[in-house]
Amino acid sequence: MAAQNGACKTVLAGSIAKSLLAEVQEGLKTIDRPPRLYGFLANKDPAARMYADWTAKTCKENGFDFILKEVEREDLEDEIRSANNDDDADGMIVYYPVFDSTRDRTLQWTVNMYKDVEGLSPQLISNMYQNIRFLDPPTNLKKSILPCTPLAVIKILEHLHIYNTFLDYGKRLFGRRITVINRSEVVGRPLAALLANDGAEVYSVDVTGVQHFSRGSGLRNQKHEVRDMEGWGLEQCLPISEVVISGVPGDKYKVPTNLIREGAVCINFSSEKNFNPDVKEKASIYVPAIGKVTIVILLRNLLRIVQNRPSTNAPAQEE
Repeated sequence: MAAQNGACKTVLAGSIAKSLLAEVQEGLKTIDRPPRLYGFLANKDPAARMYADWTAKTCKENGFDFILKEVEREDLEDEIRSANNDDDADGMIVYYPVFDSTRDRTLQWTVNMYKDVEGLSPQLISNMYQNIRFLDPPTNLKKSILPCTPLAVIKILEHLHIYNTFLDYGKRLFGRRITVINRSEVVGRPLAALLANDGAEVYSVDVTGVQHFSRGSGLRNQKHEVRDMEGWGLEQCLPISEVVISGVPGDKYKVPTNLIREGAVCINFSSEKNFNPDVKEKASIYVPAIGKVTIVILLRNLLRIVQNRPSTNAPAQEE
């Protein structure tokens, strides 16, 4: 993937989303009615409203039912509990932030695991970090639901053939070094864990420093381990990383292009542009945004929730 001036290929999320949507459409043929998603909007955040509108549009265009419920935030927990027991609701999404990180986490824990399209319930989060990929061992027919944005990044890496399909499932990033800039509990840290669980050496970078996520030499561990990299910064991570993934929310932050390895794959999952335009002089592939893939993963998760039910006998699908 050597890159020279003008050799960088920009890959748009829409093109990747199309192939995933085709898979979703095939899955819809295995069930007897359109899956129904409840969306809960309890804030005045324009970005949340835009995401809700985007969800509604994508659902309608692709054969899913979507019902937006606008509620007062103090009523939201009761509304979620009601939806947990509502047979009409196959899945639900809450548009965060509602209160703050601590109280919002309580809301995440309130959502029934078997209706949680965002993969934020405690058992699902635990499965992700422990590298437990199924809800029904040892039968292993029901895949555990993964958070939408981290899984969207993984699907993009698969599309770009960063995953080596010659290797066994669960080891297909063996030999890859990846830098993830942002260690938020919502996206950055789960993403680093998922990539390490698939075999990569991951450098997780945040304002507090660098952590190394890995399954150890020869992938000898079932799940990743984390260690602090004292004295490390982007100066150490970027020159040795074949993939750079950034999701810093601030509009001032830019990944230093001069440190990026020649021919690296660069992916931006922030709502802001974390890479300077000159990234194309160093990168071989640049993905400037991932939103359209994330929304398809949401539909895919909802479909999987329906397929996971005892009443359906759909075969397990690959992550």
